[in-house]
Amino acid sequence: MRANPFAGTYFGGSMLIAFNKPMNVLSQFTSEGGWPALDGFNLPKGVYAAGRLDRDSEGLLLLTDDGRLQARISSPKFKKPKVYYALVEGVPDDDMLKKLENGVRLKDGQTAPCKAENVPTPDWLWPREPPVRIRKSITDTWVKLTLSEGKNRQVRRMCAAVGFPVIRLVRHSIGPHDLTDLAPGQWCEVTGI
Repeated sequence: MRANPFAGTYFGGSMLIAFNKPMNVLSQFTSEGGWPALDGFNLPKGVYAAGRLDRDSEGLLLLTDDGRLQARISSPKFKKPKVYYALVEGVPDDDMLKKLENGVRLKDGQTAPCKAENVPTPDWLWPREPPVRIRKSITDTWVKLTLSEGKNRQVRRMCAAVGFPVIRLVRHSIGPHDLTDLAPGQWCEVTGI
């Protein structure tokens, strides 16, 4: 574990942790179905996830020991922007990106407007374990999406709804916090939200 430059720093008496959740780890503290959980990463006692990342998604997960802070982070009412990088099959054109930006009709309702753009492979990205299966016959593209809500598996469902299945999904940031300098499985204390 790397040195923690934010040790002892708290937000209003509450602890706030930025954690880079690896692939195939559950966003809870108890293992289930043979999948590892957060209890294997030496996180401080008494914190819990403010929102979730699916087992097959990677990236930033914020944890806190304060229920009110947890609600402020995870509730769409507070409109904390969440930035995701999705590796999709195919190359979304401007019309497809505009459909994502305008909101997509899903089974549980219309998604809120968001920002969507094709981007180069992020230079901060780590190799995934297990590696992504790439089909040589299909071009893949990284799409950056900035959302202010968090429906269940929303990015995956939105991209599939416009014809571009997600093959890798990484949450890069929530509000002012991002994955800068955090390798998968690493965490640090942060302030503010």
